[in-house]
Amino acid sequence: MSSISSNPKTVEEIFKDYSSRRSGIVRALTHDVDEFYNLCDPEKENLCLYGHPNETWEVNLPAEEVPPELPEPALGINFARDGMNRRDWLSLVAVHSDCWLLSVAFFFGTRLNQNERKRLFSMINELPTAFEIVAERKHVKEKPTADSGSKSRGSTKKSSDSQAKSTPKLADESYPEEEEHGETLCGSCGGNYSADEFWIGCDICERWFHGKCVKITPAKAESIKQYKCPSCSLKRSRVQ
Repeated sequence: MSSISSNPKTVEEIFKDYSSRRSGIVRALTHDVDEFYNLCDPEKENLCLYGHPNETWEVNLPAEEVPPELPEPALGINFARDGMNRRDWLSLVAVHSDCWLLSVAFFFGTRLNQNERKRLFSMINELPTAFEIVAERKHVKEKPTADSGSKSRGSTKKSSDSQAKSTPKLADESYPEEEEHGETLCGSCGGNYSADEFWIGCDICERWFHGKCVKITPAKAESIKQYKCPSCSLKRSRVQ
């Protein structure tokens, strides 16, 4: 393998190195796919696909030094080329390339602290993988979880003194689990759940609403001990 030096140390530098190597890999598997395919001759020795920090790619033999300077990509990608459907083979190479890209990024990231590694992975996770691009799969961004902050999808935050408020439901209690978020509909407009929008849950009927539909902002939600949607509020006033 021809060496192109790179020694990133900060989160931003490591992410730039990752995204540049990824760009090279993606280029090999898409724009330059015919050239890449021809270079992966099954009659040749074990070949690897490398992405370099200058956004170029290379098909070459693995590094000779042991242990190698960096984690090595999958070995022998050329052997399966003629025994598989071309698209399936490219997808397989993409999967192994994604694993290699992550291993290199976290090889550089071993000296980062916990929060820095978490931030690095979050930045990486915002980009579609090489496999998603090659297989033409939609990149789905992660939906908020129980730990994603105040009023995430309408749940009231836990107070800083660890004294849980008694009435409002927290995100980690009885609301839909993350895998069910995509099926949640706004109780006002009927729109689908989107991680990009603020949602709030009614503590009475347990339905979810876009904050904009019920005129509740994240800041206003912080001061609400028990949220009642307009419908439940109207029912309560009629009873009184």
